[in-house]
Amino acid sequence: MNTTETYDSKSDTLAHIERVRKLLFECVSNLSHRGQVHDASKLQEPEKSAFDACTLKLKTMPYGGPEYKAALTELGPALKHHYEANGHHPEHWTNGLDDMSLFDIVEMFIDWKASTERMANGGDIRKSLEINTDRFKISPQLKSILANTIKEMGW
Repeated sequence: MNTTETYDSKSDTLAHIERVRKLLFECVSNLSHRGQVHDASKLQEPEKSAFDACTLKLKTMPYGGPEYKAALTELGPALKHHYEANGHHPEHWTNGLDDMSLFDIVEMFIDWKASTERMANGGDIRKSLEINTDRFKISPQLKSILANTIKEMGW
């Protein structure tokens, strides 16, 4: 390029914007697919009958309390199967959150939000974040990112 010419960055900027748009749509497609198949394993055995027996009871309990933890224990092999079949659960992974992708974490976080809405202390995603910070050893940085997301979403 001749240094006496004036450079117009518009075409490069537009190409960058288009590339980011395409990459974001790839991410949206990934999340959309996850939305289509989320927790589908609960609709088949060995999970279906166990969740039939336990879900109403779980809905009457505050998230994270001793009764809630006991109910999870009752789900036993069905819950183990559920975790093995669904990568948005830290229990699915050998190293928990450290093995998860950003998409796994997004799905997990949205799952927490939806799950808290049907609990006895429903809708308190902030309390769920506090409980799960301890439960899954969430780093301060990730906790802050999730809290910022709660704020941005108006939850």
